[in-house]
Amino acid sequence: MMIPNQFYCLFDIVTLYFFFLGFLLLHTFASPVLQHCHHDQMDALLEFKHEFLVNEFNSNSSLSSWKTNSDCCLWEGVTCDTKSGKVISLDLQYIPLNNFLKLNSGLFKLQHLRNLSLRDCHLHGEIPSSLGNLSHLEHLDLLGNYLVGEVPASVGNLTQLKYLNLNNNKFTGNIHVPFANFTKLTHLDISNNQFTGELPLVLLNLATSLSILAISNNLFKSIFPSDMSRFDKLEHIDVGGNSFFGPFPTPLFMIPSLTWVNLRENQFEGPIEFRNISSSSKLQSLFLSQNKFEGPIPKSISKFPNLETLFLSDNNFTGTIPISISNLVNLVTFDISQNNFTGPIPRSNLVKLQYLDLSNNKLEGEIPEVSDVTHIQTLDLSSNSFQGPLPHWICKLRPSMFLDLSNNIFNGSIHQCLRNTIVPLRALNLQNNNLTGILLQDLFVNATNLELVDVSGNKLEGKLPESLINCISLKFLNVRSNKIKDKFPSWLSSLPSLNVLILRSNEFYGPLYHPHVSIGFQSLKVIDISHNHFNGTLPPFYFSKWHGMTTLREEHQSYTVYMGYPAYGENEFGGKIPSSIGFLKELRLLNLSGNTFTGNIPQSLANLTNLEELDLSRNQLSGQIPSELGSLFFLSIMNFSHNNLEGPIPRSTQFQRQNCSAFMYNSNLYGLEDICGKTHVPNPTPQESEDLSKPKEQVISWISAAIAYGPGDEVLTWQQQKNKKSDLAPAEEKKDFVGLFFFKEADIFKRRELLEKTSNLANEPGPQSPSPSPQIIIVIISGAVGLSLQYPMQTRECIFSLSSTFS
Repeated sequence: MMIPNQFYCLFDIVTLYFFFLGFLLLHTFASPVLQHCHHDQMDALLEFKHEFLVNEFNSNSSLSSWKTNSDCCLWEGVTCDTKSGKVISLDLQYIPLNNFLKLNSGLFKLQHLRNLSLRDCHLHGEIPSSLGNLSHLEHLDLLGNYLVGEVPASVGNLTQLKYLNLNNNKFTGNIHVPFANFTKLTHLDISNNQFTGELPLVLLNLATSLSILAISNNLFKSIFPSDMSRFDKLEHIDVGGNSFFGPFPTPLFMIPSLTWVNLRENQFEGPIEFRNISSSSKLQSLFLSQNKFEGPIPKSISKFPNLETLFLSDNNFTGTIPISISNLVNLVTFDISQNNFTGPIPRSNLVKLQYLDLSNNKLEGEIPEVSDVTHIQTLDLSSNSFQGPLPHWICKLRPSMFLDLSNNIFNGSIHQCLRNTIVPLRALNLQNNNLTGILLQDLFVNATNLELVDVSGNKLEGKLPESLINCISLKFLNVRSNKIKDKFPSWLSSLPSLNVLILRSNEFYGPLYHPHVSIGFQSLKVIDISHNHFNGTLPPFYFSKWHGMTTLREEHQSYTVYMGYPAYGENEFGGKIPSSIGFLKELRLLNLSGNTFTGNIPQSLANLTNLEELDLSRNQLSGQIPSELGSLFFLSIMNFSHNNLEGPIPRSTQFQRQNCSAFMYNSNLYGLEDICGKTHVPNPTPQESEDLSKPKEQVISWISAAIAYGPGDEVLTWQQQKNKKSDLAPAEEKKDFVGLFFFKEADIFKRRELLEKTSNLANEPGPQSPSPSPQIIIVIISGAVGLSLQYPMQTRECIFSLSSTFS
C-alpha cells in the first residue's frame, strides 16, 4: 500500500512533466522554425562577392558582413525564406561593384530569388543570358548602371515579373521578344536608354496589368497608338524624349485611372482636345512641351479639376489664355512659355499656384491685380509686351525665390516695398524695361539669399546701392546700360561668391586702384566695366589676388567652366598693362581696347593658355608683339591695331590667319604683306574705320531671357545621350533643375565648338512644389552672359565658350 507522502510526490512529478511537455508543444506550434542559410546559398553569395572589387577586410564596405563564420541570412542586403532558408531577396543598391556580370556568376545559382536590386552598382557590359534562369523573380531593378547591348531573349523566361526597371543604362535594339511574356508586369521603366523601333506591340500584352509605363528618352519612332483603352489600369505614362508623331492622342485621356502623362519632346502635332473626357478624371500632371501642337488651349481643359501641373511650353499654341484655366483650382505649376499666346492675362483665383511661367509669348497689357499670391515661388513674365508700372502685388511674394519681369515695357520706379519680397528671393531679373528713378540704397538690406540681380537696360540713376554688401550669396550682378553715376564699387570684392560683375555703359568714374583699399575678387570670373569714365593706372600686382581667374580647372573637376572675361575697353586707363594679368590663367577673353595704355605688351600674357580672344587696339602701346603669344593654342581672334607697335608680326599660325585690320595703324610694324598678300594694303573705309575704333555695344547685349525651373519631388533626369533638353523620368530619380539663360542677338561664335556642345541644357519642371538650394552656374554665349541655377543632384553641367563681337 502506497504511503500518502509518496503518492503526492509522484503526483507532483507527473504534473511537472506534463506542464513542461505542454509548454514545449505550445512554443513549437506558436513559433515558426527559423532555418539557417544553406551552404549552397552561402557559397553562391561568396562566389558573387569575390567577382567584384570589394575588400572583405574594409569595415566601411557594405559587404563587410558577408563572412563565412556567420549566417548568410543575416548578411546585409540578404533576405531568406523563413521556412526553406533559401535566399529570396538580394538588395545591393548603391554598392559600387565596378565590374561585369559573368555568365556563370554565383548570382545565377540563387534560383529562388524573387527580388533582385542592383541599382547604381556601376555594373558594365551586357546582361548575361543566365539571368533568365532566375525564373522566380518578381522584382528586378538595374537602374543607373552602364549596361549595354540588347536585352537577351532569355529574360523573357522571367514570367513572374511584376516590377522591371532598366532606366538610365545604354541598352540598344528593340524590345519585342523579351517583353512578350511579362503578363503580370505592373511597373515597366526602360527610360534613358537607346532602344529603337516602333512602340512595341508586345506592350499590348501587358495592357491588363500595367500601371506604370516609362519609355522616355529613347530612340523610338512611330505613330502613337490611337487606342490605348486596353490599358485600363494605367496610372503613369511617360513617352517623352522620343520621336513619336501623329495627332494628339485624345483617347489616352479616357483611361479613368490616369494621373500622370508626359508626351513632351516628341513630334505630335495639330490641336489638342479633351472631348468625351469625364469631369471626374484623376489626372494630376500633364506635360505636352516641345512638340508641334497648335491652336488655342481648349475650354475642355477644365475637365481636369485635379490637375496640379500643366506644361504646354515650346509649341505653336495661339490665341488668348482661356478663362476656363481659372477652374483648375488645384493648379500648382503652370508653364505656357515659348508659344504665341496673345492678349492680356485673365483674372483668376489660382490660390495654390507656386510656379508660373508665361515667358516668351506676345502677351500684353497691364498685369491684373491678384488677391492671393502668397504661395508663388517662381514668377516669370519675361519677353512679352506687358506695360505700365510694376504691379504692387509682387511685394506680397513673400516665399518667392525667382522673379523675372525682364524684356517687357514696364515703366516707373522700383517699389520700395520690394525690399521685403527680396528677403527669400534668389533671382531678381528686371532687365530691358523702361524703369526709371534711383535704385534705393536700402533695397538689399536683408537680401542674404539673393544670387542674381539684373537691372540692366533701363534708365535707373543714382549710386549703386551699398546695401548690396549684405548679399553674401550674390553671384551675378548686372547694371549695364543705365545712368548710374558712382565710383568703382571696390567694396563688392568682399562678396565671397561674386562671379559676374557688369557695370558697362553707365557713368562710373574715377580710378580702380586706391593704395589703401585692398581689392581681391576671390571668385570673380567675368567683369565688364567698359564704356564708363574710369581712369588712372593699374599697378603691376593689381590682378594678383583675383583667385577666381588664376586657378586652372583640373580635368577631373566639374564640367562647369566660368569663362574669364575682363572688359576694360572704352575708358581712360593709362600707364602700363599690369604684368600680374598673366596670373589669370582661366581667361578666355581680354579686352583692354580704347584706353591710353602705354609701354610694351607684357610677355606674361603668354601664360594665359586658355585665351581665345585678345583686343589691345586703340591704345598707345609700343615695342614688339611678344612672339611667345604665338604659343597660345586657342587664341583665334586678336586686334593690335591703332597703337605704336614696331618690329615683325609673329609668324605663328594664329597670327598669320588674322585679318589685316588686326595690325593696321602701327607705323613701324612689318610683315603685313605676309598676311595680306603682296598687293597694296587698302586703307579702311570711313565705316570700317569707325567699326574698328569702336567695339560694338552688343557685347553684353541681351534681347531675350528664358527661365526654366524644376520644382520639386517629381522626377527630373538629364538626357545625357542626346544634345537636347532633359526630360522627366519615373519617380525614383529625384533631380531638379532651374535655369536662366540670356542669348545675344548676333549669331553665336563657334569657339572650340563651344568648347564642348552641351548635352544637357535647361529642363522642364516637375509637378510638385519647388525645392531649395539650387546652385548658380554662369555661362557665356557669344559675348552674352547667362546664368543657370542648378540643383546638385548628379546632373551634368554645361560648358560654353566665350566670344565677342569685337571685329
